[in-house]
Amino acid sequence: MPDMLSEAEALGRIVVWAAQHPLVRAVVLQSSRAVEQAVLDRFSDYDILLVVSDVRPFAEDNAWQRFFAEPLVRFGDAGQVLEIETYARLVLYQDHTKVDYTIWPVELLRRVVERQESTELLDWGYRVLLDKDGLTAGLPAPSRSAHIPPRPTEKQYQALIEEFWWETIYVAKNLWRDELVFAQYNLDVVMRFELLLRMLEWRIELDHDWSWKPGVVGRGLKRHLPPDLWSALERTYVGPEIEQNWEALFAMTAFFRRAAMEVGQALEYGYPVELDRGVSAYLEEVRRLPRS
Repeated sequence: MPDMLSEAEALGRIVVWAAQHPLVRAVVLQSSRAVEQAVLDRFSDYDILLVVSDVRPFAEDNAWQRFFAEPLVRFGDAGQVLEIETYARLVLYQDHTKVDYTIWPVELLRRVVERQESTELLDWGYRVLLDKDGLTAGLPAPSRSAHIPPRPTEKQYQALIEEFWWETIYVAKNLWRDELVFAQYNLDVVMRFELLLRMLEWRIELDHDWSWKPGVVGRGLKRHLPPDLWSALERTYVGPEIEQNWEALFAMTAFFRRAAMEVGQALEYGYPVELDRGVSAYLEEVRRLPRS
């Protein structure tokens, strides 16, 4: 792999370009590289907020991205913050530096300052690299809370459990039909990443007094889950054999049961034991059902 630029070199290249570009009015480094004592490695992104006087040239043409190096692969998206259109341009350069640009119009930064409303983008931490017009002077300090999930209400806790057990019946049905792709969608996408992951985040928050920032799609789980829980999670990953996926389904339900009970006990919410027993028995019956 090519030698990577140092952080000082990479940020310096961005600031020099931005200082010479008439439409760029401010540059803000945000996310992990702007946070002291963050764990960084060679794959850590540079999350760069570009505040510009006209977003169209940056949104409609990607040629400007070549100021840093030649792009290898890139992805673009659009969104809204405080009802104002924003753009994301994510770039992996051929020298393997990855820069995630977020493009805001000047109007949006002014609105954030006027309202003193922190945004998710800036709430974990930021560092101003360039400010030609003093636009960032009144930015609210990061609260470091926007990315932390709140304690679930009992209704939310119960709803997640019910949805998890509901989803298990689709896994069972599709395993019986030998529909591996459909079954693994229900097992790995919906149950694992939409439901189990949320329960695990709640479980970890119990040990951190609701101050832990979850990583994207499970990043950091291994460092924060108790070792025996992590080992149990590993057993829910299997290959393409139908019988292996049956084993994974029951490993996942056992794992979810334990995590959900620990969360419920800590929050003094009742776990729906009868629902668990009834659906578990149904799953066993489907597993034993002859295929004709």
